[in-house]
Amino acid sequence: MRELTGKRVLVLGLGVSGQSAARFAVSRGARVVAADERPAERIAGLGSLPAEIELITGAPFPDPEPFDLVVPSPGVPAARWAPRARLAWGDLELAARALSAPILAITGTNGKSTTTLLVLALLRAAGLRARAAGNLGTPALDLVGEALDAVVLEVSSFQLEAVDAFRPRVAVVLNVTPDHLDRHGSLAAYAAVKARLLRRQEPGDAAVLCFDDPVVREMARATRARVVPFSTRGPLEQGACLDAGAALLREPGRPPLRIPLDSLRLAGAHNRENALAALAAVWAFGADVPRAAFALATFEGLPHRAETVATRRGVRFVNDSKGTNPGAACRALEGFAGPLVWIAGGRDKGLDFSELAACAQGRVRTAILIGEAAEKLAAALAGRVDVERAPGIDAAVRRAAELARPGEVVLLSPACASQDQFRDFEERGERFRQAVAALGTAEDPS
Repeated sequence: MRELTGKRVLVLGLGVSGQSAARFAVSRGARVVAADERPAERIAGLGSLPAEIELITGAPFPDPEPFDLVVPSPGVPAARWAPRARLAWGDLELAARALSAPILAITGTNGKSTTTLLVLALLRAAGLRARAAGNLGTPALDLVGEALDAVVLEVSSFQLEAVDAFRPRVAVVLNVTPDHLDRHGSLAAYAAVKARLLRRQEPGDAAVLCFDDPVVREMARATRARVVPFSTRGPLEQGACLDAGAALLREPGRPPLRIPLDSLRLAGAHNRENALAALAAVWAFGADVPRAAFALATFEGLPHRAETVATRRGVRFVNDSKGTNPGAACRALEGFAGPLVWIAGGRDKGLDFSELAACAQGRVRTAILIGEAAEKLAAALAGRVDVERAPGIDAAVRRAAELARPGEVVLLSPACASQDQFRDFEERGERFRQAVAALGTAEDPS
């Protein structure tokens, strides 16, 4: 990337993506200053950075104005760099300019990690050389220089704040429900940031959009790409929909495809939606979909996302700790037909629980509430669902096991952040697993 040669570049934040960006920029001849407000001893990996990078740690960020380019990490809000930066590109923008392989990019409030990895599995089953990166954990810049046929990127709203010419061959928007409003300010502003995924697409590109979500459906009006809609709620004349337990893919000028979904290993109605979106993306990309579909039978999904951890005395225990907002928890509740004992709560993100309460009514027999948001959740559920409180996840699991009847599901889907009691959602999910294991001998997960 010649445009970085000799440029003064400021990298803000030295997490995984920030360090990757700093290494990349210096390798392209830039003069790099990399800053993090945490003290150096709290930042892993600094010792592996090239000596040419000037590090500033444990101090406020430098003024962006003197630099030719600012590369903000996703965790650094735009308000901290946008007013003073001459030019700002996130690591996603840098990668898009340097990658030689076409990009499939997936965003949405919920389901994007599962869909990203399922798209990867489908492409590989179709015989393509593909890798996944982005918000999943592997920085997109780490794939630059690899011989690939496709790059699959999970893209967050934070990353989309710092893109310019980013143009995916296939862009997928799964859903937009309230989340991260403390950063974006409103649902409309949050949706506008998500829509930046489509902003630079051309008519030869594809926008795979969920037409069941009115916010996402509206995005079809603004994109120049060909729109490939998908829906799990009704038939579509064009796009991807469900037909008697199969995915039906139709587009003018192409023969329709019908892909059975009975081999799909992922549980829950929301995962049928993720699978439909993934198939539509691979189809829009031009891959061999019948060959790709063999991956449906082997893809097992990600930990802490509607993950069955055990079946004990006929009761299934499901870990959906990644359900950190009301929309995600509602999707998890909708994914199970039988009565549920639901464990929810944690740190309130300032979101409305009223729609979640309506979703729980008729599905949840008892809700066991934990954490800081327990009272707010209880108020929303009043008159709809029987509510109990527990001091923590261990007590909640024990009480859920007492209440649940054979054939029922105990579901952890908190609808809240985890940081009131845990480091992150992974630790919360692990504690749930441990608490279930402590109940006694369990049957194998099914």
